[in-house]
Amino acid sequence: MLNLSQNGCSVWVASSSVGLLTPTAVALGKFDGVHLGHQRVIQPVLHRSDRLSVASSPQSKENQQLTNQEEYIYSTVVTFDPHPQEFFTGQPRTLLTPLDEKVQQLRSLGVEQLVLLPFDKELSALTPEEFVQKILVEQLRCQQISIGQDFCFGEKRSGTAKDLQLIAAKHNIPVTIVPLQTYTGDSPTESSCVSTTQTQDARISTSLIRQTLEQGDIENANLLLGRPYTLFGVVVQGQQLGRTIGFPTANLQLPKEKFLPRQGVYAVRVFTFSETSDAALSETLGVMNIGNRPTVNGTYSSAEVHLFDWSGDLYGKKLAVEIVKFLRPEQKFPSLEALKTQIQLDCVVAKEVLSVEC
Repeated sequence: MLNLSQNGCSVWVASSSVGLLTPTAVALGKFDGVHLGHQRVIQPVLHRSDRLSVASSPQSKENQQLTNQEEYIYSTVVTFDPHPQEFFTGQPRTLLTPLDEKVQQLRSLGVEQLVLLPFDKELSALTPEEFVQKILVEQLRCQQISIGQDFCFGEKRSGTAKDLQLIAAKHNIPVTIVPLQTYTGDSPTESSCVSTTQTQDARISTSLIRQTLEQGDIENANLLLGRPYTLFGVVVQGQQLGRTIGFPTANLQLPKEKFLPRQGVYAVRVFTFSETSDAALSETLGVMNIGNRPTVNGTYSSAEVHLFDWSGDLYGKKLAVEIVKFLRPEQKFPSLEALKTQIQLDCVVAKEVLSVEC
């Protein structure tokens, strides 16, 4: 088992149980996006970590003795690598949250451990009973399980959430089945001052979020995620054509598996990080173009960000680009001068969008 510990959340690629933190309280699922629905599934296993805070803070002797007698249970998310759909189709699948992002989001929720089960022929052939026995009982020493209502597992997805509940009961493991979540408008994200018509009473799912992003419907995607959809990347050298028209851009090198929204221009908030810290050094507003840059005969897709009122060297810096609003589709202009004029207009609109406070 490979330990990929990342700033407080241990990540395990589970090929054996050596070094795995057990016993565990497990949230099971694919969790791509770690959206509002996923967070509801994860929530039931997080209360286990209260024992650590009790043990490390001043308490009565009675409480301290009780805590010391209990075996610490680690809040753990268990998912699959690669994504099962990628395994069965043989086609690479882009993700809303590649591994580094997923770890970051889980850590922020209080998850202590992420276990990546290698999804291969052997794992996919396990019956539901074998999956519970070999993975949950023997490897993870599972004490509690939380799953979504639509969770399926085992050979040919033959096991349902109810099946897992029944099988786990034979091992005295309680299973929480979390109902499918819909966006009802009572989330704190409603304060983003956008129309919630399309997300109202919609089932929160990774596929719906991907669909909204493909349409450039950033506001609703962000509502369903519970946070802004963000691109994390390192600034690398580009063609530097933006400088020639007065709009220098930072060319982002993104994880190859990162899901990109609709090609076009966006209003964004940009956070700059140092190479050695997760703390943001600065926050800047800007515009981002995702696409092939047809005006200059671009041959590959890229993500380029122009920062407002910025000067300095960004090469090698890590940026987090929070996408706020889709402004327009990418288009080909007859000249660089026409492109420059349009970018000026894009910047005006973006500044108006980003200045709006609810």
